[in-house]
Amino acid sequence: MLCDVMLSAGACETWLTLVELSRVTHYGEASISAQLRHLRKPQYGAFVVEKRQREAAEVLCGVEHGPVWEYRLSHAVRVEAISPIGPKDESSHGAASAVC
Repeated sequence: MLCDVMLSAGACETWLTLVELSRVTHYGEASISAQLRHLRKPQYGAFVVEKRQREAAEVLCGVEHGPVWEYRLSHAVRVEAISPIGPKDESSHGAASAVC
C-alpha cells in the first residue's frame, strides 16, 4: 500500500511527510520509515527514495516543531556505462560495459 501511495504521489511530483503518509495509510510513522528503507533494497524493487527538508515547517499545537522531512519515491534508473579497459591480452580489443 505504501509503495502505491508513494508512486502515485511521485507521478504528481508530490513530496509527502511521514505524518501525511500515516494519515493516508493508517500505519505508524516508524513503520512507514522502515518500509521506505526496505523499498531501497533489490528484493523490494530497488526504488529511489529521495528525502529533503520541507521549506515551510509544520506547526503543531502552536509550537514550532523541528525540521520536517518529506519523501518521494521513483523507480530506479538503470544506466549502462561503457568504460575503456586496456587490453590484457591480444584477444581483448574492446571496451567493457558495466551496469550502474
